[in-house]
Amino acid sequence: MKRPFTLLLLMLLAAPAWSLTIQITGGAEGATPIAVIPFGWSGSGEPPMVNLGEVVATDLKRSGRFRTLDDKDMVAKPQVGSQVDFQDWRALKQDYLVVGQATPSGDGYQIRFELFDVYKGQQLLGYNMNSNARDLRSTAHQIADMIYEKIIGQPGAFNTRVAYITAKGETTVNSQIALQVSDADGYNPQTIVSSHDPLMSPAWSPDGRRIAYVSFESDQPSIYVQDVFTGKRTKVASYRGINGSPAWSPDGRRLAMTLSKDGNPDIYVYDLDGGSLDRITNHFSIDTEANWSPDGGKLVFTSDRGGKPQIYEVSASGGEPKRLTFQGSYNARATYSPDGKSLAVVTQTSGGFRIGLVNLSNGSMQVLTDGRLDESPSFAPNGSMIIYATKEGGKGVLAAISVDGRVKQRLSVQAGDVREPDWAPTVK
Repeated sequence: MKRPFTLLLLMLLAAPAWSLTIQITGGAEGATPIAVIPFGWSGSGEPPMVNLGEVVATDLKRSGRFRTLDDKDMVAKPQVGSQVDFQDWRALKQDYLVVGQATPSGDGYQIRFELFDVYKGQQLLGYNMNSNARDLRSTAHQIADMIYEKIIGQPGAFNTRVAYITAKGETTVNSQIALQVSDADGYNPQTIVSSHDPLMSPAWSPDGRRIAYVSFESDQPSIYVQDVFTGKRTKVASYRGINGSPAWSPDGRRLAMTLSKDGNPDIYVYDLDGGSLDRITNHFSIDTEANWSPDGGKLVFTSDRGGKPQIYEVSASGGEPKRLTFQGSYNARATYSPDGKSLAVVTQTSGGFRIGLVNLSNGSMQVLTDGRLDESPSFAPNGSMIIYATKEGGKGVLAAISVDGRVKQRLSVQAGDVREPDWAPTVK
């Protein structure tokens, strides 16, 4: 089936507040063995509802970089470092060990955890952290991030969020379409917007507080910016024709977007503070799906100005675009990696649409996925994974894959379709 690029599929419906279920479908060979002991409870009354150790272990396992030890295989369950007999864990061939406990503290908890190098018998990390019932999962994700960074040498991305579109129902009358946000592990889903009309193209602001998106309410595509915490929203573009593909500048002050108000679809940049609108491209072709470079100096976008959809790069202030992709007859929906050294794209190959990784230093492309209809790639904040939308059993699901192609996950909801993911930035 011949597909124009994503913007032209403006009627893609994307379903209401169901949590995502994550299934790890492939892991990296040579994953590091680590034992995360269930965290203890050293207080009277009921222990925390959240199993902190289980959340930490699940985070590390789904990264694909760690092989966690099952509870049933643990020879002991120490809660503090002084209780650890390293010989036990060496016999189980564990490289690292995590112990921890929760203690009542005021209206919440004090969480203590320690990370040990088993073979050296040394403590690598030891922290006390305050938390409360509402934030316990976030605290566990923070612990997993610290462990990941200490061992791997790169920041973790467990304590982050993902925005996506869900849809249930096949007609406008019974359709339930929602823009949702959840933790990166699929928990704590929240509906930001719900509608019977299509919602599209969610994009996180750099501060993680706002989402730009396209809504078809009143039968007219318009771009909105909505505060995730207060619900306040502002319409920023509702011109005649196409208003689509919003993308935030790294400083959070501007939005790149596709507008057709002056004829053909072109790339524009809107200043959110001053309200000015600058036209970046001006061509008789279709220019769409812009994304910013990490330094804010450039934009990549999809254009058929060469006859087929390909990726081009242009200065954020305008100028002559430069073509970046030459492999294959269809490349679209590009987004820069956090370090600016590569692009994730949707590429057509072997009769399907797959996620490719373009090396910007030499133009080579590595095809990472093997689906028939993979699209909407978005990098994790640490650049280690790419989340994307795909089809499984005729149903829209999300998937994630490591940038080396070895670690794979599937994320699905209980009913309906889920698509168009955008991974939120890490907010300090």
